[in-house]
Amino acid sequence: MQVCTLTDDAIRRLLLQMFQAAVQSAQPARCVPPHLPAPPRGRTWVIGAGKAAAAMAAAVESHWNAPLGGLVVTRYGHRVPTRSIEVVEAGHPVPDAAGCEAARRMLASVAGLSADDLVICLISGGGSALLPLPLPGITLEEEQALARALLASGADIHAMNCVRRHLSAIKGGRLAAACAPARVLTLAISDIPGDDPCDIASGPTVGDPTTCADALAILERFGIVVPASIRSTLESGAGESIKPEDPRLAHQRFELIATPRRALQAAADVARGAGLAAHILGDAIEGEAASVAQTLAAIARSVARHDEPFTAPCVLLSGGETTVTVRGEGIGGRNVEFLLALALALDGNPRIHAFAGDTDGVDGGAEVAGAWVNPDTLSRARASGLDARAALARNDAHPFFERLGDAHVSGPTLTNVNDFRALIIRATD
Repeated sequence: MQVCTLTDDAIRRLLLQMFQAAVQSAQPARCVPPHLPAPPRGRTWVIGAGKAAAAMAAAVESHWNAPLGGLVVTRYGHRVPTRSIEVVEAGHPVPDAAGCEAARRMLASVAGLSADDLVICLISGGGSALLPLPLPGITLEEEQALARALLASGADIHAMNCVRRHLSAIKGGRLAAACAPARVLTLAISDIPGDDPCDIASGPTVGDPTTCADALAILERFGIVVPASIRSTLESGAGESIKPEDPRLAHQRFELIATPRRALQAAADVARGAGLAAHILGDAIEGEAASVAQTLAAIARSVARHDEPFTAPCVLLSGGETTVTVRGEGIGGRNVEFLLALALALDGNPRIHAFAGDTDGVDGGAEVAGAWVNPDTLSRARASGLDARAALARNDAHPFFERLGDAHVSGPTLTNVNDFRALIIRATD
């Protein structure tokens, strides 16, 4: 297949097929069953949190040949039917009372387990917000205000989750410690650049080497003002998390069952099947979305103009988690902000097409997965009375792409391996 001869619509479909392959590679029905152990002598209790938690629970039930029960919490709209495992829906990205109550019940449910029992903990992206159980003295309202401030600050996910771990009664290893002496098997779908277990849902079942002092330094770095309850919890050390050497974690095992890297490899296979060379630039790219767009646009332009560092036709794939520091009245959305900045940087280059989206189906605060950028994006925008630069300055990219008909709405995908970006550079005619 010669990509230079494909129509714009065919390239658009190919970009979407790559995104869908990435999402499918991380579907719980595919990646959970191979990691399930044999049933224990005692009870099997399933717990978990994240956007994929309900689908993961259903996958466990479908492949478990012994009695089990449990409780998982997922985002509103991400529920799937289960028989024995209770599913609770709660708020994301800002936590709510439903998530707080679910976390309290989950922590209570693992009390009194024995060494003969097995806890299967199902963790995926979004779990941090979905298990918001603040430490004594901190209110849910204070945790919600902090969540909003962190989301708008431009802090990366590692920084945000470090703070969360030191203000929570369930994160930072505390959930696994509460399960002792039972065996704990954590099955995790990673949405974190670098796949650090401490950062996936803020590590409820793994030891945390970071400290309250680290969390305080993050608040200072991003200029986040917090109430006295939060500051005193951190300054006094009362929020210290469970450390890796804690004996209560001796029977904890953690397994990554899906990752951003594997998702990008699945997308690369689709591209190669269509006759495109596929280059994975990285699965852990971070930074401001608009800055990342400038860098990837420069690489794509170099390929189109000089066949360097790659020869066209090809696709450039990348993942990770960018950030948006919200300064305007828009709602952000890191993938659409990336795309709007990319369109401006490419300035209508006739050989470059792109798609970016969040693999959970929700980009920022909008029920939109992502969008496309075509060579005519800016010209169509001008014809529609849209000002791309003004929209970017407002952090308001979602309405921009929706007006153009270039937004992609997938609905909940029931998984999450973070951002997906693909740029196709066509060969010369």
